[in-house]
Amino acid sequence: MGLVVKNVNKSFGTKKVVDNISFEMKSPSIYGLLGTNGAGKTTTIRMILGIIKMGSGEITWNGKHVERKHVNFGYLPEERGVYPKTKIYEQIMYFARLKGMDKKKAEENLLYWAKKLEVEEYLQVTPEKLSKGNQQKIQFITAIIHEPELLVLDEPFSGLDPVNTELLKNVILELVRKGTYIIMSSHQMHSIEEFASDILILNKGKTVLQGNLKEIKETYPANKIMLSTVENADSIIADANLKIYSSKDNDYIINIKNEDEGYKLFSLLAKNNIRVEKFEIMKPSLHDIFIERVGE
Repeated sequence: MGLVVKNVNKSFGTKKVVDNISFEMKSPSIYGLLGTNGAGKTTTIRMILGIIKMGSGEITWNGKHVERKHVNFGYLPEERGVYPKTKIYEQIMYFARLKGMDKKKAEENLLYWAKKLEVEEYLQVTPEKLSKGNQQKIQFITAIIHEPELLVLDEPFSGLDPVNTELLKNVILELVRKGTYIIMSSHQMHSIEEFASDILILNKGKTVLQGNLKEIKETYPANKIMLSTVENADSIIADANLKIYSSKDNDYIINIKNEDEGYKLFSLLAKNNIRVEKFEIMKPSLHDIFIERVGE
């Protein structure tokens, strides 16, 4: 049955910050919750987790109204926080026991995830001695050690280098395979596009777009070409009356209005004996769609 959010509203004083939003997650997956700063994402997350009360509407988990006793959830907030003077092992175990885990199972999970995220060597030191990236991985372990059914990740990749980003991506995918429902909120559109099957975009508390990401993208016409050539193709692209969005060393991204313009360019390249190494007609990215919907 999963998570159902139905006609949910929330105001603070006279300001409505969440305006009649609805969505559902029927099976373990990653759901992208997007919006600009102040769009209502964090308020929505806190209502789903029962941290704050709704103004009106309904949120259920497996058919029961959301209360902490009904939802085994994990939460990685955007605001990072670890106890700087307490050894990492001690503080993760403390939070695991708060979630009702027995010591043996908590330690087993702690060692498993510490190895996965390559922080085993730091378990007996204090977080103040760690980089921000490693502190973030410690906080992530705290969010998942108790095997939550519903996990909310708010900007999970913020501040991570490419290596640690890849580690965290693999862990997130493993959690989904194990049956975890994940809501991910991020300003990094490529991360959401890589992971999420369904999305909801908020703007000023209102839903401006939601649904299956692949289906949403199919409704948009092609808008760019990714082109790599052996010879310089600037003059050929100009002859086709197309605008180069970016270029470097004969690698181009070119703006187009429709696929026909792409096919015409390809014919011109062939006619002028330009050797093509890559030619891809592209749909708008989630970044493009997001800017279109909320980039006023």
